[in-house]
Amino acid sequence: MVARNEGRASIAGSPRAGTDMNRFITIEGVEGAGKTTQAARLADALRRDGHDVVLTREPGGTELGRSLRSLLLDESSLAPTPQTELLLYLADRAEHVERLIRPALERGAVVIADRFSDSMIAYQGHGRGVAIETVRGLDDFARGGVEPALTFVLDLPPEDGLERIRATRSGDRLENEDIEFHRRVRSGFQAIAAENPERVAVLDAREDVSTLAGRIADRARAHLGSSK
Repeated sequence: MVARNEGRASIAGSPRAGTDMNRFITIEGVEGAGKTTQAARLADALRRDGHDVVLTREPGGTELGRSLRSLLLDESSLAPTPQTELLLYLADRAEHVERLIRPALERGAVVIADRFSDSMIAYQGHGRGVAIETVRGLDDFARGGVEPALTFVLDLPPEDGLERIRATRSGDRLENEDIEFHRRVRSGFQAIAAENPERVAVLDAREDVSTLAGRIADRARAHLGSSK
């Protein structure tokens, strides 16, 4: 992998031989957009097609990650500073990549992740106000060259997403942030999509769940077919 600029070259990772990034798909978006539902539906569709599929999430895709998830999201835990929060997410990502994502890609599986690096840029960068270049540089180090080839951003007004959540359960620490935070996060995802049009597909999360699932599956199948 080529670092984005010379200032970050010393910590940017590179994928090992045999790591097929074309099989790494991520689903991103604001709170309440339906990422978990759509990730599961995509995994089911690709398994029916005969693919070996690993479905995972961040934070919490590994045993250590599940402990970090509690620290990060449980309202009962002491709220970390923005810098501490970023470092905890980075620890989760580094563990996730080396323990689960990279080995799955190396054996030829399709990996579908409910959140990955784009969420860190949107939440910790745009949302919390940590310098974007700092977030990207540290993320380069944590993921060691592993990056998705296809990303779906499920977009809807944050007010709508939060209303969905509050209709069914109480929110976690991030979900309970003020609405301006969530608007900044949405703007962050929109900026990422504009910068990466070949990788990122933005979809309206207000669409019927099954219709949206079909769109995602069709795009993923086309991508995986063309990447063989």
